[in-house]
Amino acid sequence: MKAVPVVALAFGVGAGLLGLEHGTFELLQGNVAPSGFAISAIGSPCQPATAWHACEPAFTIVPNFLVTGLLAMVAAVAVFLWSVRFLGRTHGAAVLLGLTAVLFLVGGGFVTLIFGLIAVIAASRMGSPLDWWRAHLPPAGARFLAALWPWILIAYLAWDVASWVIGTFDNDAVLRITPVVTAMTPFLLVLILVASFAHDMGPGHRDAQ
Repeated sequence: MKAVPVVALAFGVGAGLLGLEHGTFELLQGNVAPSGFAISAIGSPCQPATAWHACEPAFTIVPNFLVTGLLAMVAAVAVFLWSVRFLGRTHGAAVLLGLTAVLFLVGGGFVTLIFGLIAVIAASRMGSPLDWWRAHLPPAGARFLAALWPWILIAYLAWDVASWVIGTFDNDAVLRITPVVTAMTPFLLVLILVASFAHDMGPGHRDAQ
C-alpha cells in the first residue's frame, strides 16, 4: 500500500474531526461576541494558562461564537468528506487547501490548520514519481526513513489520542510535557511526510549504492 495517500487521508480526516470538535465547543459558548479575532474554542471556566490544551486556541473572522461554531462544523464536515472521497481527483489537493483555509478562518483551530496543510502536501504528491526526493535523498537515508513507516505515523496518532485521555484525568501531567511535545511536533510531522516519500520511492532507490 502506498504511504503518501495514507498520510493525506489520516491528516485530512484528523483536520476534519478536530475542526468539528472546535466548532462544537464554540457553538456551546452561545450567541455572544468574542473579544477579538484570537479566541479559545473552549470557554469559561477553562483557563488557557492552566489547561494542557490551552482551551484550544483558534482564529475567527466571525464576531459571534454561535455562528463561528456552526460555520466551523460545516467546513469541518467538508474537509472530512473531501479527504475521504476526493483527494485523488484532479485539483484534489488544491480544493482541500481552500477548505482548510476556510475552516481555519471560522474557528477550526491552529492544530487543525497544521493537520490540513500536512494533508495538502501529501495529497499534492499522490501519484507523483517523487523525482526530487529520488535525486536528493541518499539511499542510506531513504532506507532508514522507509523503515520508520508506518510506525512513526501510528505512534504520533496514538499519542494524540492518548494525550486527551491522560489529560482528562491528569491535566498537570500533560501540561508539564506540553512544551516539549509542542517543540517536537513540527519535526515529527516533517519526518512522517518524508518517511512516506521514502517508502513510496520503492526498494530500487533505497538499495542503490
